[in-house]
Amino acid sequence: MSGTISIRPVTPADHAAWKPLWDGYNAFYGRSGPTALPEEITRTTWARFHDPAEPVHALVAECDGELLGLAHYLFHRSTIQIGQSCYLQDLFTVEAARGRGVGRTLIERVCEHARAARAPRVYWQTHETNTTAMRLYDQVAEKSGFVVYRKLP
Repeated sequence: MSGTISIRPVTPADHAAWKPLWDGYNAFYGRSGPTALPEEITRTTWARFHDPAEPVHALVAECDGELLGLAHYLFHRSTIQIGQSCYLQDLFTVEAARGRGVGRTLIERVCEHARAARAPRVYWQTHETNTTAMRLYDQVAEKSGFVVYRKLP
């Protein structure tokens, strides 16, 4: 990994290289083995990235022909602003690429897409134990102060 890191939209031809990143991201959050996402979710997610009617997008970080990271983001309406918000839902880099600016560059590129879409904000969340990522997030953004709750319907 001595070359230049480039960030670009994912393409259908990237599936075989994207899938291990997706699996690594999900494993990090405990979704592997018996708790893995159903394959239908992965297939649907992948299809959404390539459907122009969907507000879900994917970027990949690439160096020397190898995918090093991913960022998945989506746009949605809000009750507190006119423009759509941009939610950075998934961010992941391979361990060997951490500390090389890949995550920061992916975040910056998502922000560029948000500006182009006139979204007034980009936001994301992480698990409270993800201290490595939070060191980066504390440098590039501000904590909102909100706590996330969830409940099954």
